[in-house]
Amino acid sequence: MKKMRVGIVGAGNIARSGHLPAYKELRDIAEVTAIADLNEERAKEAAQLFNVPRWYGSAEALLEHEDVQLIDVCVWNQAHAPIAIAAARAGKAVLCEKPLASSLEAALETERVIRETRTPFMCGMASRFSQEVTLLKEMIDRDEMGTVYYVKTGYVRRRGTPVGWFTDLEKSGGGPVIDIGVHNIDCAWYLMGKPRPVRVSASAYAPFGDFEVRGVSRWQALDRGTGKVNTEDSAAAFIHFENGAVMFAEASWALNAPEGRYTQLCGEKAGATLDPFVIYRENASHFLVDERPVVQPVNRFAQEIRHFIDCICQGREPIAPISDGVTVQRMLDAIYRSARSGREVEL
Repeated sequence: MKKMRVGIVGAGNIARSGHLPAYKELRDIAEVTAIADLNEERAKEAAQLFNVPRWYGSAEALLEHEDVQLIDVCVWNQAHAPIAIAAARAGKAVLCEKPLASSLEAALETERVIRETRTPFMCGMASRFSQEVTLLKEMIDRDEMGTVYYVKTGYVRRRGTPVGWFTDLEKSGGGPVIDIGVHNIDCAWYLMGKPRPVRVSASAYAPFGDFEVRGVSRWQALDRGTGKVNTEDSAAAFIHFENGAVMFAEASWALNAPEGRYTQLCGEKAGATLDPFVIYRENASHFLVDERPVVQPVNRFAQEIRHFIDCICQGREPIAPISDGVTVQRMLDAIYRSARSGREVEL
């Protein structure tokens, strides 16, 4: 197989800390040949840092090059849909960082174009590619847990609001729910077997806004944005599914609570947690046992990209197709609508 020629749009933190290092591990199957950013100097800096031969000050300039086969979208949320659509219309395969878009309307338009152009597409849901999730999904697919009917999941920061475009609602589409909560909501839903969501009840809060706390480091977007802070600090939701299952999900950038990330799944035959990875079940002698599988850490971004390139070359659908991205976007949208209205929302 010839190497996949990749163009990255967005030279910010997620590209530098996640995607570009992953492509270095994948030299056998992929080569990043160009990178673009609205700040051309930033694109140049990233290109020189990762030995990328070309850089541009716009996605449009990058898309003009026929030798680029795959576009990797690593920009702020509001730009996900426009760039993915432009790349699809230019005949490129598309890997789009989570979330699919900053709104449900933009996600649906992206899906329409992707299907119309028959573009190979994958949502960048890197949490699906951890070793723990891979092994747990295999166990669930073998029906060792039975139907998963109750899930609790959360991504909680005590004081971890990022600085920059993340808190500008126009660019981000929301706060911790769409930024970090999406990881856990997507991963838990994927492990549940992707049942259809039907109702959502949620609340969101923003008592902290822009704060200063000593001794706390915060994620610094390379593009500082407008300086606006108009998103939620935290939110919690109950998501009901067509098969009767329910998910409780919480996400926060700022909350007076212990920090941590967790996912707990309860099935008819067994249960499991991630962070830490433990299986809870009854053995053949009818004793309750806690099993702690030993797994090796992997580069989730590298696993994700390798999977997608394999799917492109073999004509297969990836494990995170655009339909999944749209369904997750529906859940995110319903969380925000329910929180604004103070009422349960039907999907």
